[in-house]
Amino acid sequence: MFSKTTTAYETVLIHLWLNIFLLLKKYTMWQETNNKLYKKFQFKDFSEAFAFMTRVAMEAEKMNHHPEWKNVWNTVEFWLCTHDAGDIVTEKDKKLASKIDALI
Repeated sequence: MFSKTTTAYETVLIHLWLNIFLLLKKYTMWQETNNKLYKKFQFKDFSEAFAFMTRVAMEAEKMNHHPEWKNVWNTVEFWLCTHDAGDIVTEKDKKLASKIDALI
C-alpha cells in the first residue's frame, strides 16, 4: 500500500483518510424511505449475522424499541419506525440506528 518513499506524515494521513472513509460509509448508509429507516448488513456467515442480531436484540430490549428485521443466512436487514407515533421515523429510531451501527 505504501511505497518506500512514503513519509511517516503521509502514512498517518493515509490512515486518517481511510478511517474517515470507513466511518462515513458506516454511518451514512441508513436510508429513509416510506417513513422508515432502512439498512442492510452483510457478514461472513450465519453465525456472525446471528451474533449481531443477538447484540441488537439486547440493545432494543433496553430501549423498549424493537426493530422490524429480516435475516437470510449472512444478511440482516432493518426497517425502523415508531409504531406508537403513527409509523413514522422518530428520534427513537435514529438512536436505535446509531446503537446498531456501533455494534458492528
